[in-house]
Amino acid sequence: MAKHSKNIPGRGLRVADQIQKDLAEIIWSELKDPRVGMITLTEVQLTPDYAHAKIYFTALVDDPVAVKATNDALSKAAGFLRAQLGLRLRIHTLPQLHFIHDTSTIRGIAMSKLIDEANATRAKDDAGEVAKHVAKNDANDGPNDGVKDEE
Repeated sequence: MAKHSKNIPGRGLRVADQIQKDLAEIIWSELKDPRVGMITLTEVQLTPDYAHAKIYFTALVDDPVAVKATNDALSKAAGFLRAQLGLRLRIHTLPQLHFIHDTSTIRGIAMSKLIDEANATRAKDDAGEVAKHVAKNDANDGPNDGVKDEE
């Protein structure tokens, strides 16, 4: 007797990837809601029984008002998107779609900025320490710069 297809390793990941590709195409070509601007679907997470899918998205304009409007529009269109997805996918259970704004890119940019600022501060501190060290050595050397006179 053949094993159930859910036992195939990675099938859930492949289904999630296919949902992500198909949804991106459906949103781009068939969704006409003006509140949904330029978005990128960053990840789809499926429950093991395929009953629910969390769809993470980022928006080109990341101000809170625009993100909320986009999230509301996607949530309102979830039924339409699910129906269109059903025309493309042949799986036993078509998941309910839950849209979530992905803030990982914003956090990543903020962390990168903090790292750049820390590196700039460290470079200034290192340059100051080098200057102090050079000035200290110059003061200790005297007029002969550490060279002994031969007699």
